[in-house]
Amino acid sequence: MKIKNDYQALTATEDALKLVRKCFAEEKKGNRCARNKTKNLLKDYFIETADGSNTLKSNNVNNKSETMHTHHGAITESMEKFVKPARLKGKKELKILDICSGLGYNAASCIEFLDDDVDIEIDMVEISKETLASSLFIENPINSYGIIKTAVECKLYDNGTLGFKFNKEEIPERIKINIYLSDARYAIKKIDKKYDAIFLDPFSPLKSPELYTLEFFLILKNLLKDNGIVLTYTSASPVRSAMVLAGLHVGEGPLFGRKSGGTVASKDAKLIEKSLSNNDERMIALSDAGVPFRDPELNGSSDSIIKRREDERKSVRGTKKFASTVKTPIYLGKDVNDARLQRRLLRNINALGISDLKSKDALYIICPQFDECICGCRASKLDNSYCRINEMIKRLSKVIEKNKV
Repeated sequence: MKIKNDYQALTATEDALKLVRKCFAEEKKGNRCARNKTKNLLKDYFIETADGSNTLKSNNVNNKSETMHTHHGAITESMEKFVKPARLKGKKELKILDICSGLGYNAASCIEFLDDDVDIEIDMVEISKETLASSLFIENPINSYGIIKTAVECKLYDNGTLGFKFNKEEIPERIKINIYLSDARYAIKKIDKKYDAIFLDPFSPLKSPELYTLEFFLILKNLLKDNGIVLTYTSASPVRSAMVLAGLHVGEGPLFGRKSGGTVASKDAKLIEKSLSNNDERMIALSDAGVPFRDPELNGSSDSIIKRREDERKSVRGTKKFASTVKTPIYLGKDVNDARLQRRLLRNINALGISDLKSKDALYIICPQFDECICGCRASKLDNSYCRINEMIKRLSKVIEKNKV
């Protein structure tokens, strides 16, 4: 695989960003009409979602493109996948970290959701000032969006990007918004505070793996309050694996507009309402699909991070973990009638010295998922995904070591 030396941020489509940059240049020259002109030109690049809020397409990476939000509703997704599951109600003072703020919908939805007597500080992190500035060209989908636009305009005016301040919306004294125009990996190293909630909203793990690594989650864990929550829309095994290895309890997030729910993580197991499925726990703990993304120095390119994970998967497949092909771990303890599938499964488990899908070793490995012991170890079922995943990891290692003797 060819490795790129520089990190490439995944942002809105490049043609739209060129128009935004041109607007910056015109305003700095004193053109007070540049923003209105650009707003009309950008109409062709915004996509209206089901709830009436707009989103932008991303630039192409590996000949693929994503929109910045689901077509089922950009604002609704922010509410349902980030704000409501964050357990913010009832608190009078809040600190929120919004990573990959994009158009600012998560931050705006958070303000909209909370009562007017709540003091809230939101730290917005976005690497692309053009993407953040795109919010200035969108009609307000909710009342609180005007507050975000004022914060964005002030930030871009103060750093010399914009030439004028046009937004009339005032930011209430109870609301403080800090904006970091930076790679999130660098921004979080400089932050010294604890958050009630962290909204992690990059593009997909295979497009922005640098914001889903084990090392990244280790820092996020240290930025969380004891009762704080991390929320992300992805359910990818390497992401959940990294969270668990970083010491976070994990569970299913709300299902909205996608085939699977997102992920909720916390240092406190009691804050996880819905555990992961047994199959997901097994794939994370026992197969090479659960190998996390790694970025030891927190400065790697997306290509190098993906390549490192591919290499690690190859090195552990059939030696320390089950091959993820045909989802081998989910068949442990089961009868399989399909002869071809059975042959493939047996080949994968035999590689680790396990004789059969229902052998004592196989049952010992998955026993932590059952209400009553199925292998003779007499252990009780563990009550959360974090503990079950870690126990299955330990048991697989013990079985492999035993079978080497």
